Amino acid sequence: MASVVGILQARLSSSRLPGKVLLPILGEPMLFRHLERLRRSTEMDRVVVATSTDPSDDPLAAACRQRDVPCFRGDLHDVLRRVVDAARPYRPDAVVRLTGDCPLADPALVDDLIRYFRAGSYDYASNCFPPTFPDGLDAEVVRFSSLEEAYREAVLPSHREHVTPFLRAHLERYRIGHISGSVDRSAMRWTVDEPEDFEFVRQVYERLYPTTPEFDTPDILDLLAREPALQAINARFTRNEGSHASRQADAEYLSRNA
Repeated sequence: MASVVGILQARLSSSRLPGKVLLPILGEPMLFRHLERLRRSTEMDRVVVATSTDPSDDPLAAACRQRDVPCFRGDLHDVLRRVVDAARPYRPDAVVRLTGDCPLADPALVDDLIRYFRAGSYDYASNCFPPTFPDGLDAEVVRFSSLEEAYREAVLPSHREHVTPFLRAHLERYRIGHISGSVDRSAMRWTVDEPEDFEFVRQVYERLYPTTPEFDTPDILDLLAREPALQAINARFTRNEGSHASRQADAEYLSRNA
């Protein structure tokens, strides 16, 4: 069976909610609640945390060492390089790109995406372009050889920061796949970028985890149907608010190199 490595990007220098991945949820850092869910995947061989060499991430790396969690440290800003370097020692056939701000990640959905990727012999597959699942369930699977090509050739700042846009920009070279949900729930916000996001996730865990530690997406949807006020906690924020800054960085790069 082809090997698949999950790479979980995480850092402590978030501008909107610094240190968020180590904030406690029921007494455990959010990062480890996230990993607890990802370990239920049956299609990933391992999950590696990919953080940076910046001193601000020393506490994160130390926490991983204390828990015997594989942790790679690389470039803070060139995330594409960091992901490739984190995966390379394992010589995987494919990499699952995950981000540390999604502690409600659905391992069954990740597994479905990996199986879809394999069955279609894709170079890249995602469940988020275009989005139909709640924001916070995003996952991408990339053939490692294709990711290495992106690493060698990508020059735009957004392509280095967001890891996979180079592949989606070259449809003539790469076989691209996508899975969609049966219902469009892309307006739901289950990611953690703002204090209100963390409060939402914390309350979901407090209601579900004590009785159902392996709660899944249907459990969360049932909870929100029973308690619709929970969704209002972070409803004022929109999906992918950081994309404007990335487009601006690309424009500045192209202007300098015109």
